[in-house]
Amino acid sequence: MVAEKERQEEVEVGTDDSLPVAPPMYVPPMPKSIKDTGLSLTFLTELAIKTLYVESSLSGYELAERLRLPYSGVVDQILEAMKREQLCEVKGAAGFAEAAYQYAIADKGRGMAREAMERGQYTGPAPATLEAYISAIDKQPLSKVTIRQRTMRKALGHLVVGEDTFARLGPAVNSGRSVFLFGYPGNGKTAIAEAIGDMILKDSLYIPYAIEVGGQVIRIFDYVNHQRANGTDTTERTHDPRWVRIRRPVIITGGELTLESLDLVYDEHNKYYEAPFQVRANGGMLLIDDFGRQQARPRDLLNRWIVPLEKRVDYLTLHTGRKIEIPFDLLIVFATNLAPRDLVDEAFLRRIRHKIEIKDPNWDEYREIFRRACQSKGIPYNDEGLAYLIQEHYIKPDRSKRSCHPRDIIDQLIDIARYLSVEPTLSKELVDRACEAYFVEI
Repeated sequence: MVAEKERQEEVEVGTDDSLPVAPPMYVPPMPKSIKDTGLSLTFLTELAIKTLYVESSLSGYELAERLRLPYSGVVDQILEAMKREQLCEVKGAAGFAEAAYQYAIADKGRGMAREAMERGQYTGPAPATLEAYISAIDKQPLSKVTIRQRTMRKALGHLVVGEDTFARLGPAVNSGRSVFLFGYPGNGKTAIAEAIGDMILKDSLYIPYAIEVGGQVIRIFDYVNHQRANGTDTTERTHDPRWVRIRRPVIITGGELTLESLDLVYDEHNKYYEAPFQVRANGGMLLIDDFGRQQARPRDLLNRWIVPLEKRVDYLTLHTGRKIEIPFDLLIVFATNLAPRDLVDEAFLRRIRHKIEIKDPNWDEYREIFRRACQSKGIPYNDEGLAYLIQEHYIKPDRSKRSCHPRDIIDQLIDIARYLSVEPTLSKELVDRACEAYFVEI
């Protein structure tokens, strides 16, 4: 019974790579009419006419595929309205079914398409409404993804993490709120954050390709940062095709982060919006790596996060000046080499749920990291070689140890051995030459 329960926990969080990604908690229902889409017939007609304008001609089935809308009850009604208004015409048929009729844009439709293109050139899948997006994120909260201790050990198994740090990471991840990872460079802050992200990726949710707000389109689905969820699912044939099932997102940003990139990005040429980092990360994790090295002042960036962290909603501005409220349901991880007191004030630090220092490894941890580094590179490990390294290059010069040192020293040693045409071993000569090449006194 206990073993079965543990197995169930593994399935729930999807920690076994042989298993399909965990099914979503919410499935957007298939629209059966234009009213069900939440969009007006005028908006859908303009989107269809722009699509025909770009594609020249399409069958009813093909147009439905382009719009990601069901043909029956929705696209067939759009085409009927377009024919009634003489915006398109039937040019042939690839079969007997009406959906196989080939449609081409008419002269009147061409003029309407040009006017619509002036307002916005978006021609992708039909968007969902902002209200539907808010409701979907609310029904698929990150807080429902519970990480167990066993899962955490498996996810961090490739890293050597102290028990004290390990004990604090689990509750931080389960909070689904905010984590501040700080400490000296080279101790694995980014690697730990990425391992956390790998756990989150094992769960899935539905997001729309785009959303519509007051006639404006905001693209949500990002082909670079979002991964489609694999595995067969009976809901794939019954859900609203305007929505895509993805692994919970893990988005990493660093020095390129600016204040402007945290608001809607308006494409002046195509006249639609791209969602900012935090919206694309909704339902997942946003890692701000190397925090404090951005072009914008750290305090300005931190002040931008105060309201979202407190209220769990963010406010974005359209180029018209209209502000919209959007969910802020993500685990946001700040990773920095700088001291927290140099970056944040007490008010902001209070809003960060979990502050975790990633410390230098102790000697036992360093030995394990070094042993693993030797094993991964095919170098025979022995305690004598490690003892010499520690005595001569750490204790004597009073040098701090970092988790990245074993890997880097071994790489240096291999490069030197290859150059000398000798077998890479933990000999005193190779260890000395590797450390002399690697360590630089500042």
